[in-house]
Amino acid sequence: MSVLRPFKASDLFKFNNINLDVWTETYGITFYLTYLHRWSDLCFTQEAPSGRLQGYILGKAEGAQADWHGHITAVSVAPEYRRLSLAKNMCQRLEITSDETYKGFYVDLYVRCNNTLAIKMYEGMGYSVYRRVREYYGNLGLGKDGRDEEDAFDMRKSLSRDVARRSIRPNGRDMIVSAHDVS
Repeated sequence: MSVLRPFKASDLFKFNNINLDVWTETYGITFYLTYLHRWSDLCFTQEAPSGRLQGYILGKAEGAQADWHGHITAVSVAPEYRRLSLAKNMCQRLEITSDETYKGFYVDLYVRCNNTLAIKMYEGMGYSVYRRVREYYGNLGLGKDGRDEEDAFDMRKSLSRDVARRSIRPNGRDMIVSAHDVS
């Protein structure tokens, strides 16, 4: 049986099987270490009995007043361990910590608009599209006229503090903003 445990700095040397995936954003080591230092209670990994990492989640707490929330920066599961509810379990752990420890109003995440499997998974977990962010994902210069930016859905899930459910909206797919307008 695998175990969900806090992400450690030494895990950075063992997560290539997870990060070498087309949907997974890979960051520099300073990025990961900053998260582990500032929000260690929002960073977890799922580990198999063999010691092999199966997936991880990195999160943070951000915002102010009614916009105070937990944010899922990255959640990824190695291809051979998908469809075992590992991502769901990691997200639930982050949601509980965001709710009980940080007293956030909601948890949000960004997902590529064309990643239909992930969108369906998040919707099944209670997330909904709050807005579409134009050209959220960076430009590699490979597309037509050197433009290949991808849009993202900002998906949110209300937490217990958001009694009026102000952090979500029913028509989020119709709300389109520029990446420059997102803080």
